[in-house]
Amino acid sequence: MRFLIDQDVYRVTSDQLKAWGYDVVLAQDIGMQRAADRSLLLHAKETGRLLVTRDKDYGSLVFLEEICSSGVILLRMTPLSIDDVHKELRLFLQKYTEEELKYLFCVIEPHRFRIRHLKM
Repeated sequence: MRFLIDQDVYRVTSDQLKAWGYDVVLAQDIGMQRAADRSLLLHAKETGRLLVTRDKDYGSLVFLEEICSSGVILLRMTPLSIDDVHKELRLFLQKYTEEELKYLFCVIEPHRFRIRHLKM
């Protein structure tokens, strides 16, 4: 799987994704650490990456403004819940393929996840 990691995602999470063998690009690695959410979302789509973020504002962009996306994974975590979210993220990524995750908005929380379909 190929991910674009928003600047608000904890470094330990991007490192964990890399350790699991995923193709991970950080927003800061491509000079987009201060980019508007809309720009980052469009870049993820253009490069065929799933966007991983902690920013709930992406929900407004994809559902209210109906901006096309290649898929968003929203991590609902705090420093205290990071291990539980990583466990749920691991189970989630083992359950779904990259193709299945395209055009979905997924919320990963401690001990559960939720999925909504995006408009194409």
